[in-house]
Amino acid sequence: MNVLLLGSGGREHAFVWKLRQSTLCDKLFVAPGNAGTALLAENVALNPNDAAAIASFVKANAIKLVISGPEEPLVRGVADQLKADPELQDLLFFGPGAQGAQLEGSKDFSKRFMARHNIPTAAYQTFTRENLDEGLAYLNAHALPIVLKADGLAAGKGVVICTDREEAKTEFRAMIEELKFGEASAKVVVEQFLAGIELSVFAITDGKDYLLLPEAKDYKRIGEGDTGLNTGGMGAISPVPFADAAFMQKVEERIVQPTIAGLAAEGIPYTGVVFFGLIRVGDNPFVIEYNARMGDPETEVVFPRLKSDLLEHMVAACEGRLASQKVETDTRAACTVMLVSGGYPGDYAKGKAISGIETVTESLVFHAGTKSDGDTVLTNGGRVIALTSYGTTHAEALTKSYQSAKQLAFEGMYYRRDIGFDI
Repeated sequence: MNVLLLGSGGREHAFVWKLRQSTLCDKLFVAPGNAGTALLAENVALNPNDAAAIASFVKANAIKLVISGPEEPLVRGVADQLKADPELQDLLFFGPGAQGAQLEGSKDFSKRFMARHNIPTAAYQTFTRENLDEGLAYLNAHALPIVLKADGLAAGKGVVICTDREEAKTEFRAMIEELKFGEASAKVVVEQFLAGIELSVFAITDGKDYLLLPEAKDYKRIGEGDTGLNTGGMGAISPVPFADAAFMQKVEERIVQPTIAGLAAEGIPYTGVVFFGLIRVGDNPFVIEYNARMGDPETEVVFPRLKSDLLEHMVAACEGRLASQKVETDTRAACTVMLVSGGYPGDYAKGKAISGIETVTESLVFHAGTKSDGDTVLTNGGRVIALTSYGTTHAEALTKSYQSAKQLAFEGMYYRRDIGFDI
């Protein structure tokens, strides 16, 4: 079948790498893609949020399946718009419609959903400009640290953890009154801080059944020792040592199953991935957030550990027959280190020549923010390259990724040197 993948990051390159292994895949297109996806698929100059342009391309190229890598097309309802086209009634779309994507698109919606279905999460309240004074009083009354979350999409950067009460009030005002994260922070969820260790769990679902993919742990902050500003992700590992069988049973029984059942009970159709951003507190899992798609850079460690046919799983989900599928997992560890542009996640320059990619043999090279200029690959984003390696242990895999990182170079290149050292 012909497949169209929406997106342009490291997650999408990992998708392409995995989809290309399927015997079901004929032509594979990526919109808009990057320098890495161009090596395995055909990049097309389409805006992933432009449903009309996507519909025209789908018709012209006999596309059978559309996959959304990033969240924005899902939250904007691209799936709904394509399914509403009378000429596209047979099109398969892997990803929820706008209603299901609210799990990610609105922190307030997801917290209320969890409350309705008794899914363990931190205590919270939601505030807007209209009840700003109540929000300030709430901040005064609650223990520190306290977590402020922009309600809408903020590219993974709309979360602030405050350890000082005055800082919390200043950030709260900046988010609501000054729209620090744009319209995403016109509504702010103020949440209890949970102390523990985080992990990511991914379920492919057809709205009734689900398949659990390998779990992962990502590293969000820019600085070593998990310090500094939040980023889209600086690295990841899989499997997660503390996610043993007993803990994962709790995750399934208390979180995954009630979530899938809750969506069905509320009449919310959902085909695609539910990403559970979790934290282990003691021996118990709590939901920090939902996402409606695969994570990045988690995808870059999860898909290399997936031995079974991803495309087959996705088609089965779209056709409502996921119960017939089984996930096969590589027992080896996989570890990803992200190379980023100098200045990221703040201001950074683009267009820097990247050298040494062709010399890397011990790691998978997933392009994130890159573009081609003739035979030269240039930086084109904050997160530039993800290096994923296998090993019999995490330490062995990490050693390979760090050795590969030394073979690459571009002006301002930075990476954390402590990924995986906390496990």
